[in-house]
Amino acid sequence: MDENTGKQLPAPGLPSPGLSTAGLFDHYLTDEGLARLWSMLDSGRYEVLAPEEAALLCVAWLVRAEETGSAAALVEELRPFAGEVRFAPHPAERPVPAADAVHVRTVGEVAGALARRTPRPDIEAQHEALTVWRPFEDELLDHWLRAGADAEKDAGRGGGQGSGQDVGDDAGPGEGAALLARYRRLAAAHTRCTRHLDPKSNPAVLRRALEERVAGRELSPRLAGLLRHAVASMVAKRGRPGCAEHARLRRAQARQADRPAHQALAALVLRRLAPLDVSRGLEDVGPLIGPVTAEEAEECGLPAGTVVPASVRATVTAARSASLDTLLEHGLIPSAEVLGEVAEQLIATHTARGYADASLRTLIAATYRARRGRRYPLWWSPEHHARITELPWVRAVAPWAADPVEEARSTLRMLAEACVRAFPGTGLPNLHVRALSGLARLAELPVPFAAEPLADARSGMADPAVLAAVQELADAEDRYGFAQLCAERAGRPGQPLASDPAVMEQARILTTSNLATLVVHAGIAPRGGWEGPARGAFAAATGKAATAKGAACAWRQLLFHLALCDADEQARVLTWIDARAARLPARTAARISPPLADLRLAVAVP
Repeated sequence: MDENTGKQLPAPGLPSPGLSTAGLFDHYLTDEGLARLWSMLDSGRYEVLAPEEAALLCVAWLVRAEETGSAAALVEELRPFAGEVRFAPHPAERPVPAADAVHVRTVGEVAGALARRTPRPDIEAQHEALTVWRPFEDELLDHWLRAGADAEKDAGRGGGQGSGQDVGDDAGPGEGAALLARYRRLAAAHTRCTRHLDPKSNPAVLRRALEERVAGRELSPRLAGLLRHAVASMVAKRGRPGCAEHARLRRAQARQADRPAHQALAALVLRRLAPLDVSRGLEDVGPLIGPVTAEEAEECGLPAGTVVPASVRATVTAARSASLDTLLEHGLIPSAEVLGEVAEQLIATHTARGYADASLRTLIAATYRARRGRRYPLWWSPEHHARITELPWVRAVAPWAADPVEEARSTLRMLAEACVRAFPGTGLPNLHVRALSGLARLAELPVPFAAEPLADARSGMADPAVLAAVQELADAEDRYGFAQLCAERAGRPGQPLASDPAVMEQARILTTSNLATLVVHAGIAPRGGWEGPARGAFAAATGKAATAKGAACAWRQLLFHLALCDADEQARVLTWIDARAARLPARTAARISPPLADLRLAVAVP
């Protein structure tokens, strides 16, 4: 605090508020500013919201590495743009994610999902039943018990008037009329639960009999019998109102009704998320989904210790930031499509692993994460946008990275093997294919990857990438010949490739969903070999959730995985398949019996 002006002074090393981008640039090149940048590099407590905000951190790293010449050259390259572009990071309280961390959802996406939560009709109806209608039913039952309903004489005794109208001093017509009037008010105000409207329900029978009593009419023999049965059933099920058994039940239901609504707890978690960076994942979700604290109870009125419901916990946990293996282990990447969504992050983390220094790895990973959805109007082109390694500050630290071509090949293999290992019965989704295509260019591999749809809808001919992927089976220039080959294999000669599902399935078989391309040109090999993926593909083909299309895809993948196993591995897989097939439901077993017989025959042929 400045004693003269009373204004808050910046922390040591931090620039004064209101500095222009040029002033900020100059500040961080002072000894004090460089010391602050070194502290950020060591602690990781910074944010890089755009790739250019990593530039001065790269300068600071070079200076500390005693590469002052490279640092000075980078500063001179950046200086002409310092008045337009912020090259400095943002100080942060929390460290940036680890270099190998990825996430499926961001804090902002989770917050949006929580904010959109609305009351569930079934939960609201249950709450109304417990807080409104159960207590009213108890009053109805208590009224009839005190009125001597069990001793009702009207039915089967010729209609004795005295007993039919004698309700006793404690349950007179005035109390009955008051109960009916309250029922009408409750029915008008509480409309979520409709069970009380069912004329066959026990409470409806009690109410209908009460209406007859209040109107001064005798109960018909049928209604009197229904009344006795309803009273006896309600007492047998829950006990008489006020007894120990009944009181325990109602206390338990009251506790259930007192639980906060899910949307109220979602709103609490939303407040917990409010201070966090909406563009990042969550390194630690525990504090965000823990029970209501005493302090929160005072602020929002929710009972302390209330557990956050599972649905809200699952929404928040989707933003967990961790290594790929950790996310797969905890089921946070449930499908190949979701894996494709994080492909860009995986490329960033794997590329960053090639840098020798830990702080530089973290910085490069943060730089890659910041590039999504941004365009740069200065010295970089769209190609530079796709290849962030060409940015001047990334290029300046490139000597401390692995060979970029080999690193791209390694990243390509990692991404493909992750999909095969985690989802062996699924083909590569288009997001994955696009990421692999970009990596293939960086890896200097002239490798074609075929993305769905495999054929042009108008011409019906195969995409050129499809032809390149099956060069050994068809002339790469003959799109018609490939379509004809697929039609003949499907037993549908003359049918177009684009519109006939059976013909298109043959195209998928011939392209092996890009797996053959990856094995031949990229050299992918899943950890533990191909035996595990083969078993996984069979499990996917015969699982309860498998659709006809999904089962066909999984069986296609099974054939490919099994073809890459040696003879001993194939024998072990078939033995495992036979044991598993013997435990399948009859319908599933009958469905896979013909292709399984063909599979055994194919494996037996030398």
